[in-house]
Amino acid sequence: QVQLVESGGGLVQAGGSLRLSCAASGSIVSRNAMGWYRLAPGKQRELVATITRSGSTNYADSVKGRFTISRDNAKNTVYLQMNSLKPEDTAVYYCTLYSSSTFWGQGTQVTVSS
Repeated sequence: QVQLVESGGGLVQAGGSLRLSCAASGSIVSRNAMGWYRLAPGKQRELVATITRSGSTNYADSVKGRFTISRDNAKNTVYLQMNSLKPEDTAVYYCTLYSSSTFWGQGTQVTVSS
């Protein structure tokens, strides 16, 4: 059973930075594409960033140039570095792993104050 555990969320002022981590059970990070989604109150779930097995990345237009997704295969961990945060980035952020099924973490709250 795949388990994904996010951490690193919190409260930050606009313009600040946070780094989210997603620790996966087992040596699976290197073998699968992974991504980060976010869900804000009253809004639809948004795909924020993805990283493929080969390391190719893709970002939502709303975060391009500010967020960076990366992966440490040795630590079975995926990261989301978030810089120049805006109040509209406030959401619960979820880590996902794309395999034969799609697995989700429990989410971590990010709150950006103006």
